[in-house]
Amino acid sequence: MNSPHFKQVSEDYLRIEQAILYLENHYKDQPSLEDMAASIGLSEFHFQRLFARWAGVSPKRFLQFLTKESAKGLLKRSENLLDTTLQVGLSSLGRLHDLFVTTEAVTPGEYKSRGAGLTIRYGIHPTPFGKCLIGITERGICHLGFVQANEGGAIDALVSDWQEAKMIEDQRATAPLIAPIFLLNARRQTPLHLYLHGTNFQLKVWEALLNIPAGALTTYERLAAQIGQPGASRAVGTAIGRNSIAVLIPCHRVIRKLGEFGNYRYGAPRKMALLAREFASVQD
Repeated sequence: MNSPHFKQVSEDYLRIEQAILYLENHYKDQPSLEDMAASIGLSEFHFQRLFARWAGVSPKRFLQFLTKESAKGLLKRSENLLDTTLQVGLSSLGRLHDLFVTTEAVTPGEYKSRGAGLTIRYGIHPTPFGKCLIGITERGICHLGFVQANEGGAIDALVSDWQEAKMIEDQRATAPLIAPIFLLNARRQTPLHLYLHGTNFQLKVWEALLNIPAGALTTYERLAAQIGQPGASRAVGTAIGRNSIAVLIPCHRVIRKLGEFGNYRYGAPRKMALLAREFASVQD
């Protein structure tokens, strides 16, 4: 997938997000294609075409995914899938599904140093879910986040995590990583390396997230039990909120136990968009 295509799909997402917000608020009414199209000021033909181009599925199929009962059913099916994943010995250092990822954490000394002596190259690029900011080091990807209000705010979040590191804007270095991350059903012979920066508890939570396959969901409670702390679901939620490598560490695959999608650092519509696109890809 080339860069111009990513730019177009990224621009499409801004309009699709408005439609997702409408669907989130009206899914119980099962709105018609005409109603969906009208919510963003398009004809049925152009809306259907735009949505299918972005999501790869029809608006009707996306609507089916958003229903609470659908989420509950998917969550129930995911439990067996997650059990199987753990039984085959899939470790936190790699995944057999959508992307193969290896992780390395900073040492306690490096954690306290806030990135002193480290050089981070960063770039802002279009993706199917809007613009993202990615930061890389010699040891791997250290940051991946979506641009929300403005690019400056996204860069501030990166700097906040690595206050003493040297920052260099270098889109040539970061651009080759975008397609492997966001292409559906991507496969790589060479793993993507992540360089994690967090407390021991946060690292346990993030590594547990790596065991959730694309198209599967889990809950905060189940994730807490998985790391051996069944009473720490609230702390797990806090650690998920501190995840600084979106998509690759798939915190968007964690929902509430009642089948509600819940909050997301980069907005609930983007969380639903990520999940629906993954689900559709796995089903296809």
